[in-house]
Amino acid sequence: MTDELNNQSLFSAGSTSALVELFDALPHVMFCMKGADDRYLAVNDAFVRRSGRTSKREVIGARAIDLFPTQLAERYEEQDALVLATGEPLRNELELIRRPDGSFGWYMTVKLPVMEGSQVSALVSVSRDLATPSEESISFESLTRVVELVQQRLSSPLRVADLAEAAGCSEKQLERRMKKVFGLSATQYVLRVRVDRATSLLLNSEEPIASVAVSCGFYDQASFTRQFARLAGETPARFRTLSA
Repeated sequence: MTDELNNQSLFSAGSTSALVELFDALPHVMFCMKGADDRYLAVNDAFVRRSGRTSKREVIGARAIDLFPTQLAERYEEQDALVLATGEPLRNELELIRRPDGSFGWYMTVKLPVMEGSQVSALVSVSRDLATPSEESISFESLTRVVELVQQRLSSPLRVADLAEAAGCSEKQLERRMKKVFGLSATQYVLRVRVDRATSLLLNSEEPIASVAVSCGFYDQASFTRQFARLAGETPARFRTLSA
Protein backbone atom coordinates (compact mmCIF):
# COMPACT_ATOMS: atom_id res chain seq x y z
CA MET A 1 0.00 0.00 0.00
CA THR A 2 1.09 3.57 -0.60
CA ASP A 3 1.01 6.15 2.19
CA GLU A 4 -2.17 7.63 0.75
CA LEU A 5 -4.95 6.33 -1.48
CA ASN A 6 -6.63 8.19 -4.31
CA ASN A 7 -10.35 8.68 -3.68
CA GLN A 8 -11.35 8.28 -7.31
CA SER A 9 -9.72 4.86 -7.62
CA LEU A 10 -11.52 3.62 -4.51
CA PHE A 11 -15.03 4.90 -5.13
CA SER A 12 -15.46 4.52 -8.88
CA ALA A 13 -17.62 1.85 -10.56
CA GLY A 14 -18.25 -0.37 -7.61
CA SER A 15 -14.59 -0.74 -6.72
CA THR A 16 -15.43 -0.28 -3.04
CA SER A 17 -17.66 -3.35 -3.21
CA ALA A 18 -14.87 -5.27 -4.89
CA LEU A 19 -12.47 -4.16 -2.17
CA VAL A 20 -14.85 -5.35 0.55
CA GLU A 21 -15.40 -8.64 -1.26
CA LEU A 22 -11.64 -9.12 -1.39
CA PHE A 23 -11.29 -8.61 2.36
CA ASP A 24 -14.32 -10.81 3.04
CA ALA A 25 -12.20 -13.66 1.70
CA LEU A 26 -9.64 -13.03 4.46
CA PRO A 27 -11.28 -14.18 7.72
CA HIS A 28 -8.34 -13.13 9.91
CA VAL A 29 -8.12 -9.59 8.53
CA MET A 30 -10.46 -6.79 9.61
CA PHE A 31 -11.12 -4.03 7.07
CA CYS A 32 -13.08 -0.81 7.31
CA MET A 33 -13.44 2.49 5.51
CA LYS A 34 -14.46 5.55 7.49
CA GLY A 35 -15.61 8.95 6.24
CA ALA A 36 -14.52 12.37 7.43
CA ASP A 37 -17.67 12.47 9.58
CA ASP A 38 -16.23 9.56 11.61
CA ARG A 39 -18.86 7.08 10.38
CA TYR A 40 -18.16 3.73 8.75
CA LEU A 41 -18.66 3.64 4.99
CA ALA A 42 -17.64 0.04 4.32
CA VAL A 43 -16.60 -2.98 6.40
CA ASN A 44 -15.83 -6.63 5.81
CA ASP A 45 -17.37 -9.65 7.54
CA ALA A 46 -14.50 -9.97 10.03
CA PHE A 47 -15.08 -6.38 11.18
CA VAL A 48 -18.80 -7.07 11.63
CA ARG A 49 -17.99 -10.07 13.83
CA ARG A 50 -15.45 -8.04 15.80
CA SER A 51 -18.10 -5.39 16.52
CA GLY A 52 -20.49 -8.02 17.86
CA ARG A 53 -23.05 -7.31 15.13
CA THR A 54 -24.57 -9.77 12.69
CA SER A 55 -24.75 -7.77 9.45
CA LYS A 56 -22.93 -4.99 7.64
CA ARG A 57 -26.16 -3.00 7.62
CA GLU A 58 -25.90 -2.65 11.41
CA VAL A 59 -22.38 -1.21 11.12
CA ILE A 60 -22.51 1.07 8.07
CA GLY A 61 -23.27 4.62 9.20
CA ALA A 62 -22.37 3.90 12.82
CA ARG A 63 -19.46 5.39 14.75
CA ALA A 64 -16.92 3.51 16.84
CA ILE A 65 -18.63 4.69 20.03
CA ASP A 66 -21.82 2.94 18.84
CA LEU A 67 -20.05 -0.41 18.40
CA PHE A 68 -17.23 -0.79 20.91
CA PRO A 69 -16.60 -0.27 24.65
CA THR A 70 -16.11 3.41 25.44
CA GLN A 71 -12.38 3.36 26.18
CA LEU A 72 -11.62 1.29 23.09
CA ALA A 73 -13.88 3.43 20.89
CA GLU A 74 -12.23 6.62 22.14
CA ARG A 75 -8.81 5.23 21.23
CA TYR A 76 -10.00 4.29 17.73
CA GLU A 77 -11.57 7.71 17.20
CA GLU A 78 -8.43 9.46 18.46
CA GLN A 79 -6.30 7.50 15.98
CA ASP A 80 -8.75 8.14 13.13
CA ALA A 81 -9.02 11.85 13.89
CA LEU A 82 -5.24 12.15 13.68
CA VAL A 83 -5.10 10.43 10.27
CA LEU A 84 -8.01 12.51 8.94
CA ALA A 85 -6.57 15.78 10.27
CA THR A 86 -2.95 15.32 9.22
CA GLY A 87 -3.16 13.00 6.23
CA GLU A 88 -0.38 10.96 7.83
CA PRO A 89 -0.73 7.16 7.93
CA LEU A 90 -0.73 5.13 11.13
CA ARG A 91 1.42 2.03 10.76
CA ASN A 92 2.21 -1.07 12.78
CA GLU A 93 -0.06 -0.27 15.73
CA LEU A 94 -0.06 -3.33 18.00
CA GLU A 95 -3.42 -4.02 19.67
CA LEU A 96 -4.82 -6.63 22.05
CA ILE A 97 -8.40 -7.35 21.00
CA ARG A 98 -11.12 -9.45 22.60
CA ARG A 99 -12.55 -11.76 19.92
CA PRO A 100 -16.30 -12.47 19.64
CA ASP A 101 -15.81 -15.88 21.31
CA GLY A 102 -14.29 -14.17 24.36
CA SER A 103 -10.70 -15.14 23.60
CA PHE A 104 -7.97 -12.56 23.13
CA GLY A 105 -5.79 -11.97 20.12
CA TRP A 106 -3.03 -9.66 18.97
CA TYR A 107 -3.58 -7.56 15.87
CA MET A 108 -1.36 -5.29 13.81
CA THR A 109 -3.21 -2.29 12.42
CA VAL A 110 -2.48 0.07 9.52
CA LYS A 111 -4.61 3.15 8.76
CA LEU A 112 -4.18 5.15 5.55
CA PRO A 113 -5.78 8.44 4.44
CA VAL A 114 -7.94 8.51 1.32
CA MET A 115 -7.25 11.67 -0.67
CA GLU A 116 -9.66 13.65 -2.84
CA GLY A 117 -7.42 16.15 -4.53
CA SER A 118 -5.37 17.68 -1.74
CA GLN A 119 -7.98 16.96 0.96
CA VAL A 120 -8.40 13.89 3.16
CA SER A 121 -11.92 12.61 2.54
CA ALA A 122 -11.79 9.24 4.31
CA LEU A 123 -9.49 6.59 5.69
CA VAL A 124 -9.09 2.85 5.33
CA SER A 125 -7.99 0.57 8.14
CA VAL A 126 -6.68 -3.00 8.01
CA SER A 127 -6.02 -5.08 11.14
CA ARG A 128 -4.24 -8.42 10.77
CA ASP A 129 -4.60 -11.21 13.32
CA LEU A 130 -1.13 -12.15 14.55
CA ALA A 131 -1.69 -15.84 15.13
CA THR A 132 0.78 -17.48 17.52
CA PRO A 133 3.46 -19.21 15.42
CA SER A 134 3.63 -22.97 15.50
CA GLU A 135 6.64 -24.70 17.01
CA GLU A 136 7.80 -25.52 13.50
CA SER A 137 7.87 -21.86 12.52
CA ILE A 138 10.19 -20.97 15.40
CA SER A 139 12.48 -23.92 14.88
CA PHE A 140 15.28 -21.54 13.96
CA GLU A 141 17.75 -22.10 16.76
CA SER A 142 18.58 -18.43 17.13
CA LEU A 143 14.97 -17.36 17.67
CA THR A 144 14.38 -20.23 20.05
CA ARG A 145 17.15 -18.76 22.22
CA VAL A 146 15.48 -15.34 22.02
CA VAL A 147 12.11 -16.78 23.07
CA GLU A 148 13.74 -18.57 26.01
CA LEU A 149 15.60 -15.43 27.11
CA VAL A 150 12.42 -13.34 27.08
CA GLN A 151 10.61 -15.95 29.17
CA GLN A 152 13.48 -16.24 31.65
CA ARG A 153 13.99 -12.50 32.10
CA LEU A 154 10.44 -11.26 31.69
CA SER A 155 10.47 -9.39 35.00
CA SER A 156 13.75 -7.63 34.13
CA PRO A 157 14.64 -4.92 31.61
CA LEU A 158 15.38 -6.33 28.15
CA ARG A 159 17.18 -4.47 25.38
CA VAL A 160 17.16 -5.38 21.71
CA ALA A 161 20.93 -5.74 22.06
CA ASP A 162 20.40 -8.46 24.68
CA LEU A 163 18.10 -10.37 22.32
CA ALA A 164 20.50 -10.00 19.40
CA GLU A 165 23.35 -11.33 21.54
CA ALA A 166 21.25 -14.37 22.47
CA ALA A 167 20.45 -14.94 18.79
CA GLY A 168 24.09 -14.54 17.80
CA CYS A 169 23.36 -11.91 15.17
CA SER A 170 23.22 -8.15 14.68
CA GLU A 171 20.22 -6.12 15.80
CA LYS A 172 19.22 -5.52 12.17
CA GLN A 173 19.38 -9.24 11.40
CA LEU A 174 17.32 -10.00 14.50
CA GLU A 175 14.65 -7.49 13.50
CA ARG A 176 14.35 -9.08 10.06
CA ARG A 177 14.02 -12.57 11.56
CA MET A 178 11.46 -11.44 14.15
CA LYS A 179 9.37 -9.73 11.47
CA LYS A 180 9.48 -12.83 9.28
CA VAL A 181 8.40 -15.27 12.00
CA PHE A 182 6.29 -13.21 14.41
CA GLY A 183 5.24 -10.24 12.28
CA LEU A 184 6.57 -8.03 15.09
CA SER A 185 9.65 -6.02 15.90
CA ALA A 186 11.79 -7.31 18.77
CA THR A 187 10.44 -4.61 21.10
CA GLN A 188 6.84 -5.37 20.13
CA TYR A 189 7.44 -9.08 20.72
CA VAL A 190 8.73 -8.46 24.25
CA LEU A 191 5.73 -6.23 24.99
CA ARG A 192 3.37 -8.88 23.63
CA VAL A 193 4.86 -11.56 25.90
CA ARG A 194 4.70 -9.24 28.92
CA VAL A 195 1.05 -8.38 28.31
CA ASP A 196 0.16 -12.02 27.57
CA ARG A 197 1.63 -13.01 30.94
CA ALA A 198 -0.13 -10.14 32.68
CA THR A 199 -3.43 -11.10 31.04
CA SER A 200 -3.06 -14.65 32.34
CA LEU A 201 -2.35 -13.43 35.87
CA LEU A 202 -5.28 -11.02 35.80
CA LEU A 203 -7.63 -13.78 34.67
CA ASN A 204 -6.34 -16.67 36.75
CA SER A 205 -5.05 -15.22 40.00
CA GLU A 206 -5.91 -12.68 42.67
CA GLU A 207 -2.42 -11.19 42.58
CA PRO A 208 -2.56 -7.41 43.14
CA ILE A 209 -2.22 -5.37 39.97
CA ALA A 210 0.95 -3.69 41.25
CA SER A 211 2.51 -7.11 41.77
CA VAL A 212 1.39 -8.26 38.31
CA ALA A 213 3.05 -5.17 36.82
CA VAL A 214 6.40 -5.84 38.46
CA SER A 215 6.43 -9.58 37.78
CA CYS A 216 5.76 -8.92 34.09
CA GLY A 217 8.58 -6.43 33.71
CA PHE A 218 6.74 -3.11 33.81
CA TYR A 219 8.37 -0.22 35.66
CA ASP A 220 5.43 0.29 38.01
CA GLN A 221 1.64 -0.02 38.16
CA ALA A 222 1.09 3.33 36.44
CA SER A 223 3.30 2.35 33.51
CA PHE A 224 1.59 -1.04 33.27
CA THR A 225 -1.87 0.54 33.34
CA ARG A 226 -0.98 3.00 30.55
CA GLN A 227 0.51 0.31 28.32
CA PHE A 228 -2.28 -2.20 28.95
CA ALA A 229 -5.03 0.37 28.34
CA ARG A 230 -3.35 1.51 25.12
CA LEU A 231 -3.20 -2.05 23.81
CA ALA A 232 -6.40 -3.56 25.19
CA GLY A 233 -8.64 -0.51 25.34
CA GLU A 234 -9.37 -0.97 29.04
CA THR A 235 -7.42 -0.72 32.29
CA PRO A 236 -6.13 -3.89 34.00
CA ALA A 237 -8.65 -3.42 36.82
CA ARG A 238 -11.59 -3.11 34.42
CA PHE A 239 -10.29 -5.99 32.32
CA ARG A 240 -10.20 -8.22 35.42
CA THR A 241 -13.68 -7.12 36.50
CA LEU A 242 -15.26 -7.66 33.07
CA SER A 243 -13.61 -11.07 32.71
CA ALA A 244 -14.67 -12.35 36.13
